[in-house]
Amino acid sequence: MLVLFETPAGFALFKVLDEGKLNKVEDLSKEFLAADSARKVVSLKAFSKFENTAEALEAVTKLLESTPSKGLRKFLRAHCDGETLGVADSKLGNAIKEKLKIDCVHNTYVMELLRGVRTQLTELISGLGAQDLAPMSLGLSHSLSRYKLKFSADKVDTMIVQAIGLLDDLDKELNTYAMRIREWYGWHFPELTRIVQDNIHYAKTVKLMGDRANAAKLDFSEILPEEVETELKEAAVISMGTEVNDLDLMNIKELCDQVLSLSEYRAQLYDYLKSRMNTVAPNLTALVGELVGARLIAHGGSLLNLAKQPGSTVQILGAEKALFRALKTKHSTPKYGLIYHASLVGQAAPKHKGKISRSLAAKAALAIRCDALGDDQDNSMGLENRAKLEARLRALEGKELGRSAGSAKGKPKIEVYDKDRKKGPGLITPAKSYNPAADSVLGQTTNSGALDEQDTAPRKKKTVEVEPQEEEAAEVAAIEDKKEKKKKKKAADQEASLPISGNEPENEEPVPKEKEKKKKKKRQAEDSGENVEGEEEEKKKKKRKHVEEEEPEVQTKKEKKKKKKSGD
Repeated sequence: MLVLFETPAGFALFKVLDEGKLNKVEDLSKEFLAADSARKVVSLKAFSKFENTAEALEAVTKLLESTPSKGLRKFLRAHCDGETLGVADSKLGNAIKEKLKIDCVHNTYVMELLRGVRTQLTELISGLGAQDLAPMSLGLSHSLSRYKLKFSADKVDTMIVQAIGLLDDLDKELNTYAMRIREWYGWHFPELTRIVQDNIHYAKTVKLMGDRANAAKLDFSEILPEEVETELKEAAVISMGTEVNDLDLMNIKELCDQVLSLSEYRAQLYDYLKSRMNTVAPNLTALVGELVGARLIAHGGSLLNLAKQPGSTVQILGAEKALFRALKTKHSTPKYGLIYHASLVGQAAPKHKGKISRSLAAKAALAIRCDALGDDQDNSMGLENRAKLEARLRALEGKELGRSAGSAKGKPKIEVYDKDRKKGPGLITPAKSYNPAADSVLGQTTNSGALDEQDTAPRKKKTVEVEPQEEEAAEVAAIEDKKEKKKKKKAADQEASLPISGNEPENEEPVPKEKEKKKKKKRQAEDSGENVEGEEEEKKKKKRKHVEEEEPEVQTKKEKKKKKKSGD
């Protein structure tokens, strides 16, 4: 059995002299306490030295990826014919077995054996001293660190930051140049600005046409739709623009070439940015898109710095000015920043944008950490979280639809009406009977009760005065038959106008209709803010006049009665 051991100087193959000792792991460590006992367990069979640092770096890089380098494959083919090889990495053993057809072993006995070899390495390998091994280890570690730094994700996202910055600058320049072309060529053909809205199509049309007099002879089918082409040719005939010379048209066409070349370069740059984003941050790209993800990385400085931020910071990233202004003025803080331009937030209704942006920021923070610190380079997590967010958006919209339709599930709930069934399940009670006591008008407010007392107080006094008058009128009626009918009519009128006496029970419900109408009028007057006191004074005056008219009639009756008694 052979054992493969990697050193900074090269690869070493050790032959196991006594394989029976491998079964006793506890005793195996004691064998390597001294160099003489270690030589009895293993012996050096072959050693492959690295020629230079580049070869050592290549070999170590391959070992980190669990694949054998070219030099290691040659070394093993030359010295491992028909032997079993013990290795420290199981993945490396599988690769050697697949490519070189060499049986490899990886277990606790082999690991304990390699640990013992490491302690007595300088004694087992002749010509390799500790003073030579330390500089080799240091140099190889530095080279490996530089190699890892060269291909780290932190350096790749720098290209994304620069690309998105250049893309924004190109957009600004394109807009500036396009507006300059429209203003410049508008002096010659002002109607073209209204006919052709797109800046790139405008530049292509101006470059192809030149002078507007050439419009009728040219074919614009590759640039413009048929109806727009027809409108352009008709407008060119009746245009109100000024004439320009050939030198002016030449400079305008050169500016059109600049706009077209910039637009082509912008398309190439966007494709490059899209590929870099799918490579560096696939999960973030799946959630928010290439442009929004690149702007988040650029605003954070790097992907690793962005991974250190919580979801609440990612949500308002780009709205710092509005945030600090809101904190200073004690107003509500912003709900979103750069993440507002994501497609998921754009799909949501205005009242749901805050909820969706908060959920999207939380998922985006997880996706950024997965891209920056995870080993997997696929976008499965981003696609899964995007599906969840789309389901949440549909749930929010469905909840609003359900409220408007009459139920929480979006469908109107129709049930059979049963007057005897309560809302609780399985409880049936008899129908409620009508309660006439609820319609009683006796329980009025304090203000209306006080007004009623004020009205009834003088009326009771009148009833006391009128009752003896009625008795005297009845005695006189027995003598004078002719006046009896008149007296009955007057008594009936007085009884209809008088209120209920204080001796009558309070629980009696029948109330004169005229009194109810008067009370309703009083309540309406109180609600509308009218002056009730003036009306009460007028009513009192009318009652006084009525009493004064009745008093002389009573006096004449008394005088007649006295005269009759004196005659008898």
